[in-house]
Amino acid sequence: MSKFKIYAKSIFIPVAVGLLIGAITSSSMEYNTLIQPVLAPPSILFPIVWTILYVLMGVSYGILESKSLVDTEINFIYYLQLFVNSMWSIIFFTFEWRLFAFIWLLILILLIVMMIIKFYNKDNVAGLLQIPYLLWALFASYLNLSIYLLNR
Repeated sequence: MSKFKIYAKSIFIPVAVGLLIGAITSSSMEYNTLIQPVLAPPSILFPIVWTILYVLMGVSYGILESKSLVDTEINFIYYLQLFVNSMWSIIFFTFEWRLFAFIWLLILILLIVMMIIKFYNKDNVAGLLQIPYLLWALFASYLNLSIYLLNR
């Protein structure tokens, strides 16, 4: 497979998952009606940031795939974190299980750290490209817990 196809597929998958989850949860998102923590960004920022993060996720995976560095362990952690990531929105917005969503987010953070380590061990750039994702997930955990505490 050509490098272009590898990267196109690698970027398409997380972006498509993000779009699908956004479509599923958009009707239940009442983010602006919740009491917000001090550092809460405007809601317009979320789809922009997530699109960038999904593209970085795809580029990172594409680097590994284009260099034939993907193995079953890489696939497992990558797709597991993508699944956990996508389910967080459903848990938080659709089911409105805010405390459980926070715990779920902590699991996601652990998976992201594991993914960064595994990616970095295969290719430094592939691992480093996931640092913004980790930072955003940490920030999201602050938002999630704060929203839970402010709105219970």
